Amino acid sequence: MTRPADPLALSRWRADTPGCERLVHLNNAGAALTPAPVRAAIDAHLSLENEIGGYEAADARAEALHGAYTALARLLGTSPANLAMQQNSTVAFSQAFAAFDLGAGDVILTSRADYASNQILYLALSRRRGVEVVRAPDAAEGGIDLQAIRDLVTRRRPSLVALTWVPTNSGLVQPAEVVGEICRDAGVPYVLDACQAVGQMPVDVSRLHCDYLAGTARKFLRGPRGLGFLYVADHALAGGAYPLTVDMHGATWSGPDEFSLTPDARRFESWEIAYALVLGTGAAAEYALGVGIETARDRSWALARYARERLAALDGVRVLDRGPALCAIATAELGGPPGGGGQAGPAGAEDQHQLTRARRRGDRHGPEGGLLGAADLAALLQHRGGDRPCRGGARGGDGDDRAYARRLSSGSSTVQTVSAMRCCPWAVGWIMSAWLSAARPATPSRRKGTSGSAFSRASSVYTRSNRRE
Repeated sequence: MTRPADPLALSRWRADTPGCERLVHLNNAGAALTPAPVRAAIDAHLSLENEIGGYEAADARAEALHGAYTALARLLGTSPANLAMQQNSTVAFSQAFAAFDLGAGDVILTSRADYASNQILYLALSRRRGVEVVRAPDAAEGGIDLQAIRDLVTRRRPSLVALTWVPTNSGLVQPAEVVGEICRDAGVPYVLDACQAVGQMPVDVSRLHCDYLAGTARKFLRGPRGLGFLYVADHALAGGAYPLTVDMHGATWSGPDEFSLTPDARRFESWEIAYALVLGTGAAAEYALGVGIETARDRSWALARYARERLAALDGVRVLDRGPALCAIATAELGGPPGGGGQAGPAGAEDQHQLTRARRRGDRHGPEGGLLGAADLAALLQHRGGDRPCRGGARGGDGDDRAYARRLSSGSSTVQTVSAMRCCPWAVGWIMSAWLSAARPATPSRRKGTSGSAFSRASSVYTRSNRRE
């Protein structure tokens, strides 16, 4: 089930990511390892800025910068004129909200699983402007209740609907297209947070029927950190939408009391932006298109399913992902009964961590080279007792390679709860830096003599909360 369809292509993708030689990276849901072409694009522009100056370098690379917008537009099924670059996805999402003159009497309809920063934005608007926030209930099987959305759109007539396509704390894939159809039919603006979706699954804004879509470069797209983007629909541009914080990049001061908007979505940008990161994002989009988003999705989602199956079979592990569609983020909790069901252990008897990456020792064997395979995943999942690579709240490692654990709840430091063990798609799936490749079966004999640890190839495990800017 986890064997790649094209082993040669998988080897090429691994070779393009030098970090996989020494690191098992499980945190694409936070920030992925970038492939070599992305780093090369960034380095080349920084070198040019150093040689001729920042403004001059941007002018000299104008065609390449337009190419970055074009590549990203192809990935999203839109035009470069509909894209604005921003410093991250949250800023892009906020810029979309800044195009609405919300006040007392307005209603924001959202879900119970929206990203925390978005929820804070809604509440800030409620506190300062009197906006009402309505959260649609979840369906019994997980994910947003579509009938409730229909009813609330009809009954409450929200000023806009805001939805996070893939929540940051689980593998749930919300039915974003169906919600878009409901909003389109009702004439209600639709703002979609696709931060965790872009790069691990096909995105076509024409099928989503969204007015705005925010995303980031650094996650499953495997681009640089510090760059986000916003899609703005044609009808929003034609209707004169612009953010409250529009500046001289997005508009021209045409008279003492007048300004005229830039005709395209760049009215949602700011004057100052890291052009090297724009070029790096374009390179990441080109790379993803070359691999094929369907290829990335199929492999990574299959690997995440495999991880959930193995996790659910472990004693005391509860798989938390629920919903009709699940993606390449796998979430589990240690402390529950076997088989993935029941309740977690008592409060105070567990720490919650996110297991995101592990350092390698020098031993490289098997066809994966430096990448952990399915056997290593199996060993990691069996690694429940004895000397852990990193106990809750403890530190460890070889030399400068220290384990870092961030405690998210009080309790015993000897019981580790993985509240969000992330099977990252480009890492876990078709790209190299993950647990899986199924190139060889589990071989218990390879795990002997490891100081009580079945996970013999990790000298330390990093566990930390997954933050998103």
